[in-house]
Amino acid sequence: MNTAYKNANLARPSARQLKWQETEFYAQISYGMPVFTSTQYGSGLTPAAVFCPEAMDTDVWCEVVKSAGMRGIVLTVKHYDGFCLWPTEQTDYSVKASNWLDGEGDLVRMAADSCKRAGLKFGVHLSLWDRHEKTYGTGKAYDDFFCGVLEELLTNYGPLFTVWLDGMIGSDERRTQEFDFGRYYALIRSLQPDAAIAFMGPDVRWCGNDRGFTRADEWSPVPRRLGVDENGASAPSGGKKATTLMSPDIGSRKAIKDDTEFIWYPCEVAVPMRKHWFFDKEDKYSIRTKDKLLTLYYNTVGNNSCLMLGLSPDKRGEIPETDRQVLESLGKDLKTFFGANIVPGAETIEASSSTGGHGAKNVAEKDFDAFWKPSPSDKKPTLEIRFEKDEYFDKLVLREHIANGQHIEAFEVFVLNEKGKWTEVYSGGTVGYKRICPLKPVKTKAVKITFPAFRDEMELSGVQIN
Repeated sequence: MNTAYKNANLARPSARQLKWQETEFYAQISYGMPVFTSTQYGSGLTPAAVFCPEAMDTDVWCEVVKSAGMRGIVLTVKHYDGFCLWPTEQTDYSVKASNWLDGEGDLVRMAADSCKRAGLKFGVHLSLWDRHEKTYGTGKAYDDFFCGVLEELLTNYGPLFTVWLDGMIGSDERRTQEFDFGRYYALIRSLQPDAAIAFMGPDVRWCGNDRGFTRADEWSPVPRRLGVDENGASAPSGGKKATTLMSPDIGSRKAIKDDTEFIWYPCEVAVPMRKHWFFDKEDKYSIRTKDKLLTLYYNTVGNNSCLMLGLSPDKRGEIPETDRQVLESLGKDLKTFFGANIVPGAETIEASSSTGGHGAKNVAEKDFDAFWKPSPSDKKPTLEIRFEKDEYFDKLVLREHIANGQHIEAFEVFVLNEKGKWTEVYSGGTVGYKRICPLKPVKTKAVKITFPAFRDEMELSGVQIN
């Protein structure tokens, strides 16, 4: 075993990364000045008085989000124009200077409280680039401003499950600002230690596009040089390493063979439900259909990633009715498709297991810390699930016990046909936190799953058949 391969096996998620991964599917709600100026990138010059939603009800936002099966909301609290959706003391460019609720409104408070009542997680998305703030581009003065903004958000709105730092900077911006990421991270860690820092952060990486495309195999242990440390510093690339976060392969044996340091850096897919992130009254036809959203869900949540789906309320503050209907239909399908697992109650038979209570029966448990671990000497572990009678299904879900790393490199799924022979119905590569395997509808009394390739020792925490 070479150094690269051995060290990649040692990468483990933090507690905050595990909690973030378990959120799986959540909304990003893009709302702010661009909605009122019919743009996607505000200028920072629009008077604050222009912001005035007439029918803002964040409880309804939560109802829509929950209807889709999502588990949280990430609110865009400050976009590139610099307008703040809470009455900040750091700038005069906020809801405090608007006509909404006579300047007494606080949209961040409303959303956070609604999420708490609805049992949803809450997070914030804010831009590093600020087209309004005069200190932007001056160095420490802007860092002081930004840390003041962060401190208000981190202390006044309850627990946050993620802080999404948007690092996009427009090509027309002439000012250059060196961001003190180490200072930002330290502040977040001290005030919200359970919050995963995403995008421009050390906890969660971007998938590489905003179209929802993921790799065939998403690895969470990746070379250290692809991420940043707690000071915001990247490791030197060293040698001829062409792999980037946008490369089609960043975790296979071939991709990591020249690396020696690794981090746990799981994948997040951020994609808008429509063509644009902010509401566009002219956009009547780009909405993703329920079937396209299902495919997106399978390819993200079902491929070792989290999905952050962008929703765009209109000027009134309402999520369009068409969007609401599609999301509700999606939620009904997800509940129907994955609501009834037939594995509990079935017989589980493993070819081998290690000591310590890690037998195959654990894959039917809801407890994430219960898992099946084959014997260390088993080079091709096999798991059989046998039913008392013929069962019909078209989906199988696997879950790896990622608390101890990601190790599975290949798996195969077989069903017992009417002649008593095993027929292969699916094969895949990585598993990670979750792998959804859509199947052609099958009727069988038994399923067999084999694992012909894995790194060191594998642990399977769950099998779901629907």
